[in-house]
Amino acid sequence: MPRSGERALTFEQDMQSERAVRLMELLGLTEDELCQMLAVDPLTLLSGQLDHSSELPILLDLLAEAEERAGATVLRRWVRATDPAGRPIDALTRRDFAAFEDALEELSGRGFVLRSGG
Repeated sequence: MPRSGERALTFEQDMQSERAVRLMELLGLTEDELCQMLAVDPLTLLSGQLDHSSELPILLDLLAEAEERAGATVLRRWVRATDPAGRPIDALTRRDFAAFEDALEELSGRGFVLRSGG
């Protein structure tokens, strides 16, 4: 029977895995893109040992309003749409979270509407 410390660790790993899956589904990320964004290998991702991934809850919080107002379908299109600053997916995979946040703010400023061709 696992000890309380082991149960707490397993719970945290489960939470991180759930957050990773949630972000992957919300933005339509591939497993490779998610691994790049989190700077982990696929085995670490599958095992749920994402101890250092504080960016997961932060990104999900940032995306909550966008999902509520625009929906996941728009977010999946938007993350791959090109604008003058580049594609939001590229900012994520190079771990430039500030650029991703800026792109999300720009989308919000447009009223969560994609420009033509996006």
